[in-house]
Amino acid sequence: MKLEGFGLFVEDMGRMIRFYRDVLGFAIKEDEDTSNVYLIKDGTLFLLYGRKDFEQMTRRKYEYLKGANGHFEIALYVDTFDEVDAEFARVTAMGAEPVMPPETEPWGQRTCYIADPEGNLIEIGSFNRPFASRSEDTNGTA
Repeated sequence: MKLEGFGLFVEDMGRMIRFYRDVLGFAIKEDEDTSNVYLIKDGTLFLLYGRKDFEQMTRRKYEYLKGANGHFEIALYVDTFDEVDAEFARVTAMGAEPVMPPETEPWGQRTCYIADPEGNLIEIGSFNRPFASRSEDTNGTA
């Protein structure tokens, strides 16, 4: 099997579209009252799917956490340490919930965390070089 992408099951589609489109810059073209967003971001499938629609489709009820949750993260990469700091400042000024301000970790990555409006964690990080060179350094295991 090959990883195709990932999706988020969302409560408030309009709010989540505005966040991912207007704050993080995802190219979402659907109207805010849609039940499903489907797009390719940097070669990866990204979905927003309305919780009620998904439950109806699967004929099941699910449990959803409120607030910041630690089930997974979405990792976004920028090329420089300065960009980590600048993006953290920019997105938190636009309403992203700050979780952890930028820090340089012992393994050499500068990273920070924010949360989207429904509490999903988003990492913005860098190894202070372009992502392509980072992938080559790790033989494609990054």
